[in-house]
This record gives sequence, structure tokens and C-alpha cells, in this order.
Amino acid sequence: MSGNLALLNDTLAAARAEGRAALIAYLPAGFPTVDGGIEAIKAVFDGGADVVEVGLPHSDPVLDGPVIQTADDIALRGGVRIADVMRTVREAHAATGKPVLVMTYWNPIDRYGIERFTAELAEAGGAGCILPDLPVQESAAWREHAEKHALATVFVVAPSSRTERIATITEAGSGFVYAASLMGVTGTRESVGAQAQDLVERTRTTTDLPVCVGLGVSDARQAAEVAAFSDGVIVGSAFVKRILDAPDAAAGVTAVRDLAAELAAGVRRGRASG
Repeated sequence: MSGNLALLNDTLAAARAEGRAALIAYLPAGFPTVDGGIEAIKAVFDGGADVVEVGLPHSDPVLDGPVIQTADDIALRGGVRIADVMRTVREAHAATGKPVLVMTYWNPIDRYGIERFTAELAEAGGAGCILPDLPVQESAAWREHAEKHALATVFVVAPSSRTERIATITEAGSGFVYAASLMGVTGTRESVGAQAQDLVERTRTTTDLPVCVGLGVSDARQAAEVAAFSDGVIVGSAFVKRILDAPDAAAGVTAVRDLAAELAAGVRRGRASG
């Protein structure tokens, strides 16, 4: 069974052909429940997201800020398992026909087994994985299995990365490059800043892969700002916060659909003005 790397590539290429950045949303599996998480992801797609990253909740999410840590804790206390992550991917993709990736730390995959994980993700219709803490020099086994199953391997570059290091990372990756807009953990911020644009420009000198920016984008204005210089705008904490702040599950679904629509308008406005 092949994964959906080609669908991811085509989706990002279609956004570029429309003269805009793609909107990539993040939500953890199992949050607020497994079923509720699936409904939230479908709503985000309905609101205008092009791609969704499904987070695999982890007990020690070192790169995630307090909002996503809270959501992960809720999911883990609810008993979420890797099987639930795969079900989330399967149902979200089947309902929408759109690309769904998994964002995960390396330890859960290592424990589960690389071949088992990649085979199940491909069977579920997944497009690939974002692996923020897997060093490129230790990624050969993962990449071999990912390529076999037609799954993207998305690595993260940071403002602190030297250009030579970025080239090593981008050469090993596929799908797109995740450019962390600033040093630190995930979360919403007042400004995404010039660091992100510099990082995108340096990354583009090393690769033809789309360069998508995450960490800190929370509203349409920031989405427009980032869309002016990137191929994709990644938003996570703002979606999670909408669900955390909602009085009930139905209100949370409505809230993330509305936010997706606002952000989708922002990414279109950004490229027009960039």
C-alpha cells in the first residue's frame, strides 16, 4: 500500500499555481477525544486548510509550548494510542481526500517499529511524517521505509541552522521543509518576525522543496505576513486554543472551522500583497 506523498506534492504545487501559500493546520489526535479530534480536523479542512498535521501525543513534548502540551495531556489521559492516530489519519483523509501527515517525536516510532509504523501510515492514506527531533544523520532507516511506502519525510530547520547544515537537511527531506520561524517552542506570538523570512531565503538556496513556516502564526494578519515570503503557513497552537476555550465539543468544531476560513483568506491576501 502506497502513501500519499504525491498528493501532498500536488496540493502544494496547486497552491503555488494559484499564486498563494498553502495553509497547513496542526491538531493532536485524541483531542479532545478521538472522535472529537477527527471531527475537528474535518472542520479545519472544510474551513480551507490544504494540509493537516496530526500530532501524535507524547508525554515529553520538548518542542511544544503550553497550549499543545495541555492538549497532549488531555489526549494521553484519555488513553490515546498509535492505533487512534492511524484511525484519525484514515478517517480525515477518507472524508476529505486531502493530505494528512503525522507530526511526532522519534521515540514513539522507534518503540513501535519503523516498518510497522510506515506500513500502517501508508495503509491509512497518510502523506508522510514531520520528525522534529530525528537527526538527519540518524535517519537512513526511517527514510528507506518512508520511500518504500511513498511517504514524505519532513525535517525542521531553525534560524540557528547554518546554511551548510540546512543543505544537508533539505537534501534528505521530501514533501516540504518545515522552517521554524524562531528559536523556542510552539505557541502564538505577537510577531513572527524577520528571522523567518531570512531562514526561508537561506533554505531556498539549498532546495526546490516548498518551504513552509511554523511557530507563532495565530491570526489572518500573521498568516498574510508569512504567506508573502513562504510556500506554506503552519498553524497549530491557535487551533488547539480555540478548542480549549470552547464551552463544548460542537462549539470547538465551529471555532476551528471559522479560524481555518480566516487563515485561508489571510494566506491568499498575503501573496497578493507580497
